[in-house]
Amino acid sequence: MSKIQVFKIGGNVVDNPEKLEKFAADFATVNGPKVLIHGGGAIASQMQKKLGFEPVMIEGRRVTDADTLRIVTMVYAGWCNKTIVALLQKNGCNAIGLSGADGAVIKASQRPPVKLASTGETVDYGYVGDLKPENIDADFIIRLTEMGLTPVFCAITCTADGQLLNTNADTVASSIAMSLASKAEADLVFCFEKDGVLADKNDDSSLIEKIDAETFEKLKAERIVADGMLPKLENAFKAIANGVSQVVIKNSDNVGNSRQTTILRQ
Repeated sequence: MSKIQVFKIGGNVVDNPEKLEKFAADFATVNGPKVLIHGGGAIASQMQKKLGFEPVMIEGRRVTDADTLRIVTMVYAGWCNKTIVALLQKNGCNAIGLSGADGAVIKASQRPPVKLASTGETVDYGYVGDLKPENIDADFIIRLTEMGLTPVFCAITCTADGQLLNTNADTVASSIAMSLASKAEADLVFCFEKDGVLADKNDDSSLIEKIDAETFEKLKAERIVADGMLPKLENAFKAIANGVSQVVIKNSDNVGNSRQTTILRQ
């Protein structure tokens, strides 16, 4: 098959009706087979607080107990996923909304307690999923695109035993891209509310146009890259090292132009 493009949009885009409307219209014009993965963390955090729960985030990843799992499943697999699918249909893109449980397309494993390299603290993330590209059914995704459908994945996955898990959406996107790269040429595009990786997160003109692994380590040490940007870049470098042709990070408003951060292969 021809090149397949994997896009990921962040929760701050999903939570902004104007940005989401523009992204859906622009994404619908992208030619060729494509897959969309979306977050929804901003909305999930709002819902947690409304229900009396305080979100717990560690290094950009959400700690997920049983109550949090119910909330994020409702938000991600329900409202967010179907809103995006409906917007794409409005723009002439025949989308189908999925979780990892649907068609057993993404098999995850529950993350064991992990020791953080940054602090040495051991953290139990709860009902959080870890993925391996080989546990994603790339053939199923390709068959959907060959039917003229655009798969839209939320970040809910499940184990072989039927346990739903909350999985970082950047991880889902990079794992899907790596899995598809074993079958065809695959690109990965992370879209969020900034123009890319910024030297100063409050200055949109401070775009870092290219990042290699050495630069990434320096940016982490200087805390220029932190919080939610950490898993994004970690997954970006993993993808480019494992067969994905190109990985870029850009603003959801910039789908049609080249203002972006490009991840460099070593």
